Amino acid sequence: MSFLRHQHMMNVLHHQNQMPSRGVSMKIAVLGATGQTGQIVVRQALQQGHAVTAVVRNLDKLTVRHDNLKVVEADIFSADSLKSHFEGSDVVVSCLGFSTSFFSNVTGYTESMSAVITAMREARVNSIITMTSWYTDPNSGTQSPYLIRFLLLPLIRSVLSNMWEMEQYLRQVDDVNWTVVRPPGLKNLPSSALEILTHEGYFVPDKSGRPVGSAMGRGDVARFMLSLLTSNAWVKKGVAIITK
Repeated sequence: MSFLRHQHMMNVLHHQNQMPSRGVSMKIAVLGATGQTGQIVVRQALQQGHAVTAVVRNLDKLTVRHDNLKVVEADIFSADSLKSHFEGSDVVVSCLGFSTSFFSNVTGYTESMSAVITAMREARVNSIITMTSWYTDPNSGTQSPYLIRFLLLPLIRSVLSNMWEMEQYLRQVDDVNWTVVRPPGLKNLPSSALEILTHEGYFVPDKSGRPVGSAMGRGDVARFMLSLLTSNAWVKKGVAIITK
């Protein structure tokens, strides 16, 4: 058995053993709650019995209603605006996303994360789970398929570069427990029972070192992110994921 395959199996088994138990209720502040993945995170968290504070930029964009859901408006680039909404939370889950730009550098990931971490410190919240993407490392796409390497990645490089910068920023944060979840391309699919493969890196490799796929459902990304609420498996690490 190759080293990579053995590592995959160990990671999968470890993840399965760390899945949260039903009945563990937490207070979660969700950023990017009006986005396609963020809305699914909110719904799944509520279904699991958690109390959710959805921090949004526009109150009208979130149509979910629930007794355990509080929707608040805030400036994601302002620690002062975020602080009061984080107070009392157990964890922040961020699904923030920013569009690519051909005319200027993307800075939303680093600027928002700086404000978020400052607000968390002031509100005494010690844990954040955030998502970026495969291939944030500028050198990690060399094994990807031709179309992804030479067409897709150049188109979204400004986004990936700022995600990378945000990840490097988090690596310097010692007083907050952070996890970066890196999914591949996202499909608008609900949560499934598919096995989720994990790898501490910038994509999930097969036994030959090449990416095992290129996309997964948003519902399964949300499922994995919420599974980390009661797991220490990936604290202060970046983890690439994909469904098997």
